[in-house]
Amino acid sequence: MTTYVLIPGAASDSWYWHLLKAELCARGHDVVAADLPCDDDSAGLAEYADVVIDAIGDRTGLVVVAHSFGGFTAPLVCDRVPVELLVLMTAMIPSPGEPASDWWANTGWEQARHKQDKRDGRAPGDDTDLFLHDVPPELAAEAKKRSRDQSGTPFVKPWPLAAWPPVSTKFLLCRDDRFFPAEFMRRIVRERLGIVPDEIDGGHSVALSRPKELADRLEAYQTDVLRHPAKTASLPFQPATLCTPKPLTSANEEVRLEYY
Repeated sequence: MTTYVLIPGAASDSWYWHLLKAELCARGHDVVAADLPCDDDSAGLAEYADVVIDAIGDRTGLVVVAHSFGGFTAPLVCDRVPVELLVLMTAMIPSPGEPASDWWANTGWEQARHKQDKRDGRAPGDDTDLFLHDVPPELAAEAKKRSRDQSGTPFVKPWPLAAWPPVSTKFLLCRDDRFFPAEFMRRIVRERLGIVPDEIDGGHSVALSRPKELADRLEAYQTDVLRHPAKTASLPFQPATLCTPKPLTSANEEVRLEYY
């Protein structure tokens, strides 16, 4: 049996995965959807990884799926427990020594997102249009109600790994993502992982807008790993430089963006 371990983005929780979880369970899989302590100022990335590993328990046959900011936690989990496959789903890709707070400037995200805003004609401050534009209205409203506070603590310390963990890795890019635009993410995946991402229709919250299609893709990945392990061998890490963290004004500065 495959166990899918689902790691949410910032200011989110296991509810984000509820439609995908139901789809995967209906297909006979086990699913662990972690609730990270995102509103706890004492919890950093190490504590986030602890929560996920505790939730996994003694399960085996693990496929870790990370959304958005979950990309900073997922490799830490893969470094500590045996994982068959890591799937980064429109996720942030860290470099060694890089605090998450520096990722935005280091990658050129702000310029890329502003270009995307102009293409989409999105009004500044319209977070629903940014994160949930292709999610059914009732579901989008519920998602906004369930948004949690996000502590700045896990954004402060340098990302601790010196190399990508030895795990087969896939990146699934969302073509209609307005928060992490597709053109931007194609470049980041190439620069930081040295691979070409796979692509799926949908925006940033694809687990809410297209859970069935996402489950299809995850099952196809797992089948490919079982049949062709050499084809999906662990990849070389491709950081351009070892990042030197910049000083922050406050270790507990709250992050205001919602679903990332």
